[in-house]
Amino acid sequence: MHDVLDPRDLVPDEAEQLASSGYLVGSLPAQARAAADAGDLHALAGLRDDLRRVERRPDWAYDESWDDERLSALLTTVPTIGFPDEQLDERIRGAWLGRAVGNTLGKPVEGLTREQLARYLRAAGQSPQSGYLPLLDPLPEGVPALHPSAPFATAGRFTDVPRDDDIDWTILGLFVLERYGREVTTEDIAREWLDRLPFTQTYTAERAAYRNLVDGLRPPDTATFDNPYREWIGALIRGDVYGYVSPGDPGGAARLALVDARLSHTANGLYGELWAAGLVAAALAVDTAAAAFDRSLRVVPPRSRLAHVLEAVSALHREGATRTAALDWVDDELGHYPWVHTLNNAALIAIGVLWGETFMDAVGTTISGGRDTDSNGATTGSVFGALHGASAVPEALVGTTHVHIRSAVRDFDRVHIGELAERTLRLVRD
Repeated sequence: MHDVLDPRDLVPDEAEQLASSGYLVGSLPAQARAAADAGDLHALAGLRDDLRRVERRPDWAYDESWDDERLSALLTTVPTIGFPDEQLDERIRGAWLGRAVGNTLGKPVEGLTREQLARYLRAAGQSPQSGYLPLLDPLPEGVPALHPSAPFATAGRFTDVPRDDDIDWTILGLFVLERYGREVTTEDIAREWLDRLPFTQTYTAERAAYRNLVDGLRPPDTATFDNPYREWIGALIRGDVYGYVSPGDPGGAARLALVDARLSHTANGLYGELWAAGLVAAALAVDTAAAAFDRSLRVVPPRSRLAHVLEAVSALHREGATRTAALDWVDDELGHYPWVHTLNNAALIAIGVLWGETFMDAVGTTISGGRDTDSNGATTGSVFGALHGASAVPEALVGTTHVHIRSAVRDFDRVHIGELAERTLRLVRD
């Protein structure tokens, strides 16, 4: 856990963030890590100031502005798609159900590398993954530890959907849209974060933004001040609900996602939420994953690293590359990013969406890449459910355990998934 209150985490993490984004940091990352290891808070304070003065290298090849006007102008150019109204109920239920099931499938192995995960799957007799994972004791050689949620998120150890921030954010987004409608502001969302969700149930960029709100900062400063996690996956995991209420309108979904994302993220972190919202909105209207994916690319700034990553994955798919080759590409090209960065995890979602033929195939492929397995499984499951409906989510994975959701969002603990789908459908119809 990265502690957003501790400079021993914040300063080295900021140095890493700047280094991965083309800034001329020189030896500052090594100095920051050494000062953190030594507990030298005075040195860390000086290094923090040094990092705020660094400049981006002049040959940086990307344009990654998060200016509202530029992004809004891009999103207004995205065409809408006619959606099959008679299928909408089934598809929205499928999206909610797929998100919940996909999240649980990946939850106990969150944070493992691809190789570590492969070792665990082999030891579990699930290579490839075929269902919820067992809790193995002892752990297979080469697997250092499971996620702390494993004791209540492995097979036979949960009776409802285990609580997870990936699902909490989707629920909270639905509530915000019910209360404020499509004219919701970032300030409205910030207000509901503080009122509805405990600080301790937020992580990385969201926790930094929450801290900033409590300290009196307002958006968009909440996304940038002492927030080294501003390009990590936290915003992407919040985007699905804006697609749910915007079937066939990827641009409209992304415009809502922009209002949400600017509270905690910038650049590729922010673009990740636009993409997730646009992908789900398109999946509710088209018949194939490839069609939904192609539509989703239109909401991503074309000269960003996220656009480059997604287009590279799409090219591999068009050229007939195997999913193994695609996963290798992620390790080779994006392996230097933190395991919860937007870029590598978005690529894994894209691979599962494009190569997956069944629900378990799609979600399992995404999870097999390791890294943020619960978040990625949730988004891939959501897209698959939006494309194919609730009936495409295997009943064996739903059973009695994926009917109610445990949630930290006030007034939503043990909410019925069917109720969430019905409330979402009302927002679409109204």
